[in-house]
Amino acid sequence: MARPLTLLLVRHGQSEWNAAGLMQGQTAHVPLTELGHAQAAGAARELAELHPGALVSSDLRRAVQTAEHCARATGLPVTTTPALREQGYGVLEGRPSRELWGVVDWTDPHWAAQGGESLAELHARVGAYLEQLCADPPAEVVALVTHGDTIRAALAVAAGLGPDAMPAVTPHNGTVTALELVL
Repeated sequence: MARPLTLLLVRHGQSEWNAAGLMQGQTAHVPLTELGHAQAAGAARELAELHPGALVSSDLRRAVQTAEHCARATGLPVTTTPALREQGYGVLEGRPSRELWGVVDWTDPHWAAQGGESLAELHARVGAYLEQLCADPPAEVVALVTHGDTIRAALAVAAGLGPDAMPAVTPHNGTVTALELVL
């Protein structure tokens, strides 16, 4: 008998590099701004009302800081995993995002910057993690604190869509997106 697994996808609060318009990718050390902490606290309050039974976060600092707000609001311990990291942009990380529109091939799911990760690779990583989570869920409602492109990949995987059909819109910083999977 199939049973639903509810995922509450929390996008981290605004980071210093979000505010500066820099490509973050998997750069690990970028902290939240003051606004980012306020957004994370708001997401944490919303999350607490949804009663997750487990809290898992990307291991990148901006997500961990957001997850700490969620942990205080829910009373849950935080587990971290690199599986929930943002798409890696390799040599492009730290560069102004506005400079990359002519560099990045946003239409090709197999394009990757040197040392980075393609959308297809991100999609496969997120899909493998969700499959593992479904096989052995820590709770019926699981909060995942993660990143914009990772959330887009999770939504595509759940809908049975490939990396070429990921949603175009990235959730705003400090928002909670509910997703139901059937085990």
